[in-house]
Amino acid sequence: MRPALLLGSLLLSLSHSAEATEPARTTTQVLKAARLFDAKTGKIVSPGVVVVAEGKVVGVGPKAPVPEGATVVDLGDATLLPGFMDAHTHLSAEPGPDWRKDIIDNFQRTIPEQTLNTLPRARATLMAGFTTVRNLGSEDFIDVGLRNAIARGTVVGPRILAATSALSTTGGHCDHGNSWRKGLMAHDASRGVADGPDALRALVRENLKYGADVIKVCATGGVLSLNGDADAPQFTQAELDAVVDEAHSRRRKVAAHAHGAEGAKRAIRAGVDSIEHGTLMDDEALELMKSKGTWYVPTVLAFYGVKELADKGSLPPATVIKLRAVNVRREQVMRKAISLGVRIAFGTDAGVFAHGRNAEEFGLMVDAGLAPAEALRTATVNAAELLGVSDRLGTLEPGKLADVVAVPGNPLQDIRVTQKVLFVMKEGVIHRNDTAPGEPVATTP
Repeated sequence: MRPALLLGSLLLSLSHSAEATEPARTTTQVLKAARLFDAKTGKIVSPGVVVVAEGKVVGVGPKAPVPEGATVVDLGDATLLPGFMDAHTHLSAEPGPDWRKDIIDNFQRTIPEQTLNTLPRARATLMAGFTTVRNLGSEDFIDVGLRNAIARGTVVGPRILAATSALSTTGGHCDHGNSWRKGLMAHDASRGVADGPDALRALVRENLKYGADVIKVCATGGVLSLNGDADAPQFTQAELDAVVDEAHSRRRKVAAHAHGAEGAKRAIRAGVDSIEHGTLMDDEALELMKSKGTWYVPTVLAFYGVKELADKGSLPPATVIKLRAVNVRREQVMRKAISLGVRIAFGTDAGVFAHGRNAEEFGLMVDAGLAPAEALRTATVNAAELLGVSDRLGTLEPGKLADVVAVPGNPLQDIRVTQKVLFVMKEGVIHRNDTAPGEPVATTP
């Protein structure tokens, strides 16, 4: 289906759910809690107070001026934080219990059905406290349509930066013609597949033409595909140089899926903005990232999620072998990156496990050696810088968008309270408030 027709059918299929699905904003709201996490300093401030008006933060701290008649939301023994950001999601995917059945289902689902299936996933992500996500790869422009529908208030979900189709060389990891999710037989290549610098430049331009906010490139093999080894490089240096040059010239960032060291180093030298996964990188790759300021998005939870599928017998045997090979080095690379001071941003690869579990990444990062405050910063101030939205998101400061979440207790004492989000506000709209029975909560159509 042509992109214009796809987006039209998407909006038509959702048109019955008007903007009234969102609760109305009150003029001024005062959020109170025992604590507030200052993402700039990584410290807890007590008490926590955030004043919100017209979808923006207008005051922070107990001395912030409060207009008469403001609505007070008292969350008690909780901590206020900036809305979390996940820099690596796939809202158009979610694993089923049986990979063989997934193959059949993928052939039977129409594009409109696949699009509608994203709605509960988007809502679950928002209710888990993630008010912004970067969706790194979606076929048929589903992520663009979902992004636009959420932005218009037609459906409920996080703010989305969309990549559309990931770029791949023929037979590469993001050539879904050889993905186990698509089938074990010959299948047409994804629209993001090309070979050679000029052809890849053209694909970057095409993705941007149809609404991409970011470019994703699959620089090495991967685990969940039927191609070669996960560590094998799949682009030449000239090809990656062309992708990054074209994207950066259009003021778009580039995220590179990369497991192996050589493919990662080619991507880093080309100037990509982030390396995703990076499980088999060597010291040279990490030191290169440090020197160039390349962001590392380790997606720790992804490997636990895939292991769960493997333990259930839900993956092909060849995929399980690759998973085990990647896991040998994964945590060592993460610890080395932390010790070197490589810049780390939060990303989960949600879609290889159920959406809404995103916050489990915090605890896994701390288990790998990251301090709790730094783990929180990866999903707030760090992610905002990587995504290019620091001017309006990532910290609770006057003038920024009022994306606010609250968790019980103190996350610096127990990072896993991030999995128990009790309050979610996005641009001044309360979507979740577990402390107030009867509070209007946004629902999907």
